[in-house]
Amino acid sequence: MTSSTYEQVKGYVKIESNASLLAGGIAGSISRTIVSPFERAKILLQLQGPEAQHAYRGMFPTIWKMYKDEGWRGWFRGNTLNCVRIFPYSAVQFAVFEQCKLWLLRYKPPGKPATLTELDRLIAGLAGGIASVVTTYPLDLVRARITVQTASLRKLNKGKLVKPPGVWFTLKDVYRNEGGLLGLYRGIVPTTLGVAPYVAINFAIYENLRDRMDNSPRDFSNPLWKLGAGAFGSLVAGVLIYPLDLLRKRYQVASMAGGELGFQYRSVTHALVSIFQKEGFSGAYKGLTANLYKIVPSMAVSWLCYDTLKQQIAKW
Repeated sequence: MTSSTYEQVKGYVKIESNASLLAGGIAGSISRTIVSPFERAKILLQLQGPEAQHAYRGMFPTIWKMYKDEGWRGWFRGNTLNCVRIFPYSAVQFAVFEQCKLWLLRYKPPGKPATLTELDRLIAGLAGGIASVVTTYPLDLVRARITVQTASLRKLNKGKLVKPPGVWFTLKDVYRNEGGLLGLYRGIVPTTLGVAPYVAINFAIYENLRDRMDNSPRDFSNPLWKLGAGAFGSLVAGVLIYPLDLLRKRYQVASMAGGELGFQYRSVTHALVSIFQKEGFSGAYKGLTANLYKIVPSMAVSWLCYDTLKQQIAKW
């Protein structure tokens, strides 16, 4: 690479929006790979219907069963696809969040202080969450399908393990047999309802805590403080929004195996009511522990990586 090309690349990367895209994508990929076993365990726990013979009981027993059934590769089944999905997903999420904050600051009414309120951060987080879902949703749907198709769920393929189809095959199969483009976006409404408020709450809490640490006379330079702030924001958001996360996963697999998983929902409202009526409060939070094991360390690492990468790009 010549020096002029290097400087061009450097200048391109250092543009604020591009820096946010790159840092966000890398941070998301690193964090999701670290927690891949918890991610798959969460999905398997969520997708056991009320009438299923529960092959998966608890997060760590599920991870152990994955190892016994599929070897260590089972822990990372679908992770390559997840990283392919999460890079643009996380990149768009962080970049839109940052740009939305700048837009909100730019259009502050005259006489108002040029600072972000908690509502501003929530709005920016909602925008980032919606944008990231819309741009990457078909890959999220395919990832959920591939995860389930390798699992020993009683009501899918009679509990037998099967070799998962490829990403391209699954995309074509959904497109051909489930309504074309609409099929690829099946469940996007409950997904957006789950992801957007989660991102909004998580991002708002983290930035509030980070600003307090940055402006405090105490020394909060240790990276563990940022890890803690990211973990806390993710924990609060994850618990509050979890029933909608459960709902989005069920929508994504509702038509698999002729609907034999047992998830037949007419609307988001009907789905939530059905879950609470048939499975109770505990059913609405089925897989919560596994989800927290995934999202809490994932977002903690993601925020630390993102802030560190943004700082290094600025110093470059």
